[in-house]
Amino acid sequence: MWKTEVAQGQGTVPAFHPLLAFLAAALLAACGYQFRVEGAGPTIGGSAGVEPSTDAPRLVVRTLENKSFEPNLEIKLTDYVRYEFSVGSGARVVSDSDSADLVLTGQIIGVSLPTLSFSQTTTLESRAEVILAVKVEEVRTKKTVWTQTAKASSEFFVTPDLQFNRVLQNRALEQAGRLVAEDLASRFLLHLESNVAAVDGSGGGVSGESPTQSR
Repeated sequence: MWKTEVAQGQGTVPAFHPLLAFLAAALLAACGYQFRVEGAGPTIGGSAGVEPSTDAPRLVVRTLENKSFEPNLEIKLTDYVRYEFSVGSGARVVSDSDSADLVLTGQIIGVSLPTLSFSQTTTLESRAEVILAVKVEEVRTKKTVWTQTAKASSEFFVTPDLQFNRVLQNRALEQAGRLVAEDLASRFLLHLESNVAAVDGSGGGVSGESPTQSR
């Protein structure tokens, strides 16, 4: 164990450096992260990405509306949604100035921090939960073609240091935001694939088979 020796009378006593104590607490706290996506649909664990086809729909992702108590969270979550939809939704994400087939809008409808474990005097572990609702519309007709609500969560330990707790909470919220964005992109990919299967089935499918229903 790291220590420094401080003279006291005839002997020495160990004196731990404050920085080392802080780092030890940080390492212990970091070990408390446990990530999961909750709710119906696929659980995402880090996909390799899906290359959009040449005829993939062009999708604009608008800045999310933040209805939670967390300021500026919509900026990070919008970035996460744009990235995850660009690599895992089957659509081709374009900027607002480009011509697009579809537009995605959404709201951060809830952020909560429930306590998971506690002692008689303090909270020991909490969970950061993010709920996101999105819809996709056709640009030309303004028709809604897909809607989805998803929730993701990330757990973190609570330390005696209030500033450090805020860092842990922010990181948990960011992780939950990445997970919920990845979950939504995966679900939209399933929606596109089911629509393609339905078109193929109606054009030349086996007689008596019904087309795949989209979500």
